Amino acid sequence: MSNKKMSGFTIVELLVVLSVIALLLSIITPRYFGKIKEGQEVVLKQNLATIRHAIDQYYSDQGMYPTNLNSLKEKRYLRDIPEDPIMKNQEWQIIKAPNEVGVYDVKSRSNEISSNNNMYSEW
Repeated sequence: MSNKKMSGFTIVELLVVLSVIALLLSIITPRYFGKIKEGQEVVLKQNLATIRHAIDQYYSDQGMYPTNLNSLKEKRYLRDIPEDPIMKNQEWQIIKAPNEVGVYDVKSRSNEISSNNNMYSEW
C-alpha cells in the first residue's frame, strides 16, 4: 500500500449516526401526529361555531330556521359551508328544530374518539 492515509467513515461510525437519527425520529413522530389531530380538533370546533353562529343569525333575521345549510350560503350568511376536518367533506349531521322545520344545529358525522375521550359527533 502507499503512504497515503485513507479517509472516510467506518461502518461503526455510520451505525452510530443512523441509530441516533432513528432514536430522534421515534421521539418526534408520535408528537407530530398528535399535533395534527389536535389541529383538526381545533378546526372542527371553529367550523361548528361558525355554522351555529350563522344559523342563529339566520333565525334572528328571518324568524325561522334555514331549511338546509345551502340556505345559509345562498342568503350569504356563510361564504361557503365549512369542511369537517375529521371526515374531510362538507357533510354535517343535521339536527332539526323541535316542533319546527329547519336546521337547528349541526354536528360532525365522525364516530372517532376525540382527545377528550368522547365522540366527535357529540360536540
